[in-house]
Amino acid sequence: MVQKAIQIRESAWFQNFITVIILMAGVVVGVETYPVMEEHYGSVLHAMNWLILGIFIVEIVVKVAAEGGRPWRYFYDAWNVFDFLIVALCLLPFGGSFVSVLRLLRVLRVLKLVTALPKLQILVGALLKSIPSMVYVSILLGLLFYLYAVTAVFFFGENDPIHFKNLQLSMLSLFRTVTLEDWTDLMYINMYGCGNYGYGGNEALCTASKAQPLFAAGFFVSFVLSGTMVILNLFIGVIMSGMDEAQVEAAEMAKASQKGRNSLAQDLAELNAKLSELTQQIAQMQVRAGAMTDNRERAAK
Repeated sequence: MVQKAIQIRESAWFQNFITVIILMAGVVVGVETYPVMEEHYGSVLHAMNWLILGIFIVEIVVKVAAEGGRPWRYFYDAWNVFDFLIVALCLLPFGGSFVSVLRLLRVLRVLKLVTALPKLQILVGALLKSIPSMVYVSILLGLLFYLYAVTAVFFFGENDPIHFKNLQLSMLSLFRTVTLEDWTDLMYINMYGCGNYGYGGNEALCTASKAQPLFAAGFFVSFVLSGTMVILNLFIGVIMSGMDEAQVEAAEMAKASQKGRNSLAQDLAELNAKLSELTQQIAQMQVRAGAMTDNRERAAK
């Protein structure tokens, strides 16, 4: 039973089948977003949801059975815990006002695709490994935002109240700038003054137009260079470093797994050799015992 469960768990057809079911779950959830489809095929979609959930439960049972007498080892793998939580949440008795919560949990089943594809596992692992370093990069970016936002309120608040009236608006406008979303408009408003650029239709808000061509250009260009070109690229560098670490770990795990399989195969071969040797020795002892019995019988006669 255990050996059969292990064979099923390790087989390529089983893994491919689960991947197809995960993709089917994503398609079903997407179809449910159309009220017309829900109205005409609601019962079919409901049945498919239960079928998909049942297959996921069978997957968990197979993986637990493959652990033999130590089923708790199933939870040693973080991806197995992730799968188990998604299935368990989908089994909770939501109803009434919680129908939307149930639909959200159905959407989460698509995330099982991460556990089905090893390459996605490496990507997710790289992101998780990058989180500690990304926190420090985020702190640095936050300090940069704060300094520039305060400066923008002092220098651009009166000229451009739509974007830099207070600290929160200033930080939001700087986020727009760092993502390069029409950031030049913000720069031109403060270079030429709100009375000359950008406030068409909002003239009532432009009460203190003030042009600052040199300072505004230097402010926004320096922020784009430091925020977008430098710090945001640090995020990419951190993630790439995490990717390298995740790939190295995956390679080491693969080597260790292969080494374990080779060691197990070698141990089995040695056991078979010893078993054959013991069988031969037992056969020889039986022959000798038979010969001794014959000799005794002849002596007795």
